[in-house]
Amino acid sequence: MSDLIAGRLIRRYKRFLADVELADGRQITVHCPNTGAMTGCADPGARVWLSVSTSKTRKYPHTWELVETANGMACIHSARANKVVRSAFEAGLIPGFEDYPEIRSEVKYGENSRADLLLEGPAGRVFVEVKCVTLCTENGQGLFPDAVSDRGRRHLLELAAIRDEQTRALMFYCSFHEGVQRVSAAAEIDPRYRDTLAEVTRQGVEVLAWGADISLEEVVLARPLPFSVDAPEPGNNA
Repeated sequence: MSDLIAGRLIRRYKRFLADVELADGRQITVHCPNTGAMTGCADPGARVWLSVSTSKTRKYPHTWELVETANGMACIHSARANKVVRSAFEAGLIPGFEDYPEIRSEVKYGENSRADLLLEGPAGRVFVEVKCVTLCTENGQGLFPDAVSDRGRRHLLELAAIRDEQTRALMFYCSFHEGVQRVSAAAEIDPRYRDTLAEVTRQGVEVLAWGADISLEEVVLARPLPFSVDAPEPGNNA
């Protein structure tokens, strides 16, 4: 990311649109590249940053990228998570996958899905689904999903089904919120997703959670985060 434009959020609406006031007082409508509830990331008055497309076919040339929340910077452009995670695998940042040097994106698998990443090598292959985490509670708990996600639940089931002796399946939670210190399923928001996640992990689906460093210049994967299916009880952040 480069040459981002700062503004103040007026409102987010119709899922894919937001109104923003720029520093010179102009109000513009921008594209919001996030289909979730964006709880805590779409408060009116929040400082936001926008990228600008040079495409002449776009109705709204500005895209909402970053937001300053009460708990830290967040990147709400969820599709960027795939590229950030792929770059980390390519750089050898994530241990345990050294024997899978070949990486492809958007590979068909299951009944009607595309794996975000497919890692291949001498040890076999790893199907990877990447989920972007932006829901952060006051105590640093990251939760996914932030809205009921039948699609996310289907991905879990298809990961479990694709496993065999030469095939690993990995659910990768990429936190795009600097306030997140650990990640769990959002059981109160989508209990079916939580239960399915618990079941597929018992079946051998692997789970990783990592946090990103977020700045106006770039978003990069930076650190592993603790993961548990259920969030710790209040007062117990282990």
